[in-house]
Amino acid sequence: MPRITNKLLALLGVAALATITASFVFWFAPAMAADALGATATTVTAESVGWGYVAAALATGLSALGAGYAVAGVGSAAIGALAEKPELLGRVLIMVGLAEGIAIYGLIISILILNKVL
Repeated sequence: MPRITNKLLALLGVAALATITASFVFWFAPAMAADALGATATTVTAESVGWGYVAAALATGLSALGAGYAVAGVGSAAIGALAEKPELLGRVLIMVGLAEGIAIYGLIISILILNKVL
């Protein structure tokens, strides 16, 4: 595989791991804490709302950082490729769009978390 593809796959993996971690922090950690205290899992406390905001911030922030890094790498390689072969425009746009999609996935997870908090 070309080097840029390996970096893109690594960034996609890091963004997915960050999103899964943020989801775990919000959805499962408060329920596990409530079970340990003997309370119901539907009890909403100020602490669980705070953790929800932290999870939403982590999902959005880390996915945006990963997307920015991916777009920087893919975009610079894309410009170099287009300088040599202009007919690669469609393929290049797809690769840059995939890199930008990382941020959108993080934002969607953040919106889902905030809908559950509010």
